[in-house]
Amino acid sequence: MSFEYRLNNSIILLIFMINKLPTGKIEKAVQTLLENSLLKKRKFLESVELQISLRNYDPKRDKRFSGIISLPFTPKINKKCAVIGDAAHLAQAKNLNIEGLSIEDLKKLNKNKKLIKKLAKKYDLFLASDTLIKLIPRVLGPGLNKAGKFPSVVSQNESLEEKIEYLKKCIKIELKKVLCLGLLVGNVSMTKNMLSENVKTAINFLVSLLKKNWQNVGTIYLKSTMSKPVKIF
Repeated sequence: MSFEYRLNNSIILLIFMINKLPTGKIEKAVQTLLENSLLKKRKFLESVELQISLRNYDPKRDKRFSGIISLPFTPKINKKCAVIGDAAHLAQAKNLNIEGLSIEDLKKLNKNKKLIKKLAKKYDLFLASDTLIKLIPRVLGPGLNKAGKFPSVVSQNESLEEKIEYLKKCIKIELKKVLCLGLLVGNVSMTKNMLSENVKTAINFLVSLLKKNWQNVGTIYLKSTMSKPVKIF
């Protein structure tokens, strides 16, 4: 199969994916959701997620998929981050007002499962220096990995600030044992355009992971924390 043929197929698939769900339909759903969120003021910032049900998919027989996508805009405000770093990265983290942890700090937890679980709950994401990443499982055991928060690697050649901003925009899409997915895509303080872009990006990426693309999509709803779901597809 030629590269040109594969490239053309990819373009056709992408066009098909976008046309299957017109941007206007997404924007209308986002507008409805944001208007509904204004009807009753909450004492907290409501998050917004996509609720997706799949069809013609058997988690036991079909290959389970997993992927990470960086959204155009950060979906969650004030994501808490910690850097497990060497001296250089800890200094950078301090300048950015981000909490830094050394290997010695981790050793003090003494592989205590409750303390490691507490550490995992305290932060939304972790980064680790490339020189230390292999030491973390030895020092902490599987705790962070089980919590789905094993650190992302940052090298000496990367900007720590840029890496953190990139990771804050990332969401993980993963099929487990059930055919329903909840994807965080934003919050009600975002503009219609910002939230619409995040929704469109997340949906298109999910569809690209599915075995039969749109044929595996049952329904798609958009929902904020306290609102009624708004149907998109």
